[in-house]
Amino acid sequence: MTPMTTTPDELGHRIAGLMGRAQTDLTELVAIRSVADPRQYPPEECRKAAQWVADAFTEAGLRDVRLVETPDGTHSVVGHRPPPPGAPTVLLYCHYDVQPPLDDDAWTSPPFTLSERDGRWYGRGTADCKGNIVMHLTALRALGDDIPVGLKFVAEGSEEQGTGGLEQYVTQHPEEFLADALLVCDTGNAEVGVGTATITLRGLANLVVTVDTLRGEVHSGMFGGPAPDAVAALVQALSTLRDPETGATRINGLDCDGTWEGAGYDEAQFRADAGVLDGVQLTGTGSVADRLWARPAVTVLGIDCPPVVGSSASVPPTARARVSLRVPPGTDAEAALKALTRHLTEAVPWGARVTVEPESTGSAFRAATDGPAYAALGEAMREVYGRPLAYLGQGGSIPLCNVLAQSYPSAEIVLMGVEEPRCLIHAPNESVDPTEIQHMAHVEALFLQRYAAASRTG
Repeated sequence: MTPMTTTPDELGHRIAGLMGRAQTDLTELVAIRSVADPRQYPPEECRKAAQWVADAFTEAGLRDVRLVETPDGTHSVVGHRPPPPGAPTVLLYCHYDVQPPLDDDAWTSPPFTLSERDGRWYGRGTADCKGNIVMHLTALRALGDDIPVGLKFVAEGSEEQGTGGLEQYVTQHPEEFLADALLVCDTGNAEVGVGTATITLRGLANLVVTVDTLRGEVHSGMFGGPAPDAVAALVQALSTLRDPETGATRINGLDCDGTWEGAGYDEAQFRADAGVLDGVQLTGTGSVADRLWARPAVTVLGIDCPPVVGSSASVPPTARARVSLRVPPGTDAEAALKALTRHLTEAVPWGARVTVEPESTGSAFRAATDGPAYAALGEAMREVYGRPLAYLGQGGSIPLCNVLAQSYPSAEIVLMGVEEPRCLIHAPNESVDPTEIQHMAHVEALFLQRYAAASRTG
């Protein structure tokens, strides 16, 4: 194999010189309203974004870049670049679909117009995940023809909607994505300037619980007291899911006291990132990182009951709630769903009738970090950021990671990217720090070089 000819410093200079083009790329991408929900935005917008990605990565040196229809009816962009003799192959993942902007009035600048202020670039998708698309492009452009590994590429078109199109496509066409290392670029750093890999993802177990106590509404003046209030019964049952003093999740049959061994999460920073109101305590015990990434966490997502406006003087006969349980690696999602179901069923008081409808489960994920890809990534991160690679967990689930792990059990999976807490992904005023695009593109380019070198010596 031809040894690498581009030095780290040369790569850094090239990438710095490409940042103007990166901004132009991101401006064009953000202007495409690629929300993969035809009820809100025309599907042509997603098709336009997919074609933009296909054209850009073709120009960056990939071959046979094309749009493929996945089983959910959306399109993923796939392409490849053959490896030099004896070199490993790396899969580059990203997604071009974005979350809807939600409340347009909450945006300081138009959500689909890239706006620069206070050193950051604002707009829907600037970080999640169009910023990662631009990161990939910038790394490949900096390397030019000096790419020492084989590449496979996929940009998903419905990640934010969670319809599973790409997961199904991977299962049906595993040969298209087979690689030695998989860079899933849909996460990011612990904070700006701290090179980070996400090594765990929480799974989930969701259900809807319904409580019935009466055949219908009855007047509270005539029957209130002895007549069982369904809303009160539901609230009492839901309250048992948390410790009454600390608010920690407590579900019978689940270990809720795990410990996180990676990078921490400063409590003051978490309060600011989460928007916790002054004087309101955080729930749970242990470190913030323990509570986020090593322990089950329950959330009541919604309750159906009589609204305050328009409510009558009646005893409610029925109430229901949607409950979500995030589960850490090491906790089986199906077992967690059963435990949550059993706990709520037993906790509803007064002999009220209980119906539990399971909604969905998703397995947690943990990456193995002892292989050559992580060693190469650690070297690249230290070169760019001047500090050791940090490890984080992430609260959200990325179902594709489990599909990839099952399909390619010998491949190393790395989750990284340009996102960090100040990006406010999924919220109004999403933004990205352009230095993170620059530095993470540098990390990616160095990683490809170091990983190829490791394969030669290994």
